[in-house]
Amino acid sequence: MNVNPYQQYRQTQITTASPQELVLMLYDGGIKVLKEAIRHIDNEEPNQAHESLIKGQEIIMELHASLNHDAGELTDHLGRLYDYMYRRLIEANLQKDRAMIEEVLGFLQDLRTTWNEAMKLAKEKEGKVING
Repeated sequence: MNVNPYQQYRQTQITTASPQELVLMLYDGGIKVLKEAIRHIDNEEPNQAHESLIKGQEIIMELHASLNHDAGELTDHLGRLYDYMYRRLIEANLQKDRAMIEEVLGFLQDLRTTWNEAMKLAKEKEGKVING
């Protein structure tokens, strides 16, 4: 049985990542598969576009499942945004609509940037608490 070194590396990354890093990985994965879906639509490859969009839908569902519903109003808004993005990807998949995919891609890119900044701020704050 051959083990793909890249797959082994990715598995190690996932199993050693913090919950915050896992969310970032989900955003990265979503961005990647939606860009693939757009490329497949541009290349008139509907089956491959379908597969990429299904992966995108699964990632959005995983992001939704990772929400802490005890965190309040922001989580509720984010949950509704994930629901909207999921529905848009279903519609985009049915119609092979590039604009719908680009809309969701834009949301994911913005959320990823915001999440990454929040992680940086949390680490800085944590460092200040530890260092006094």
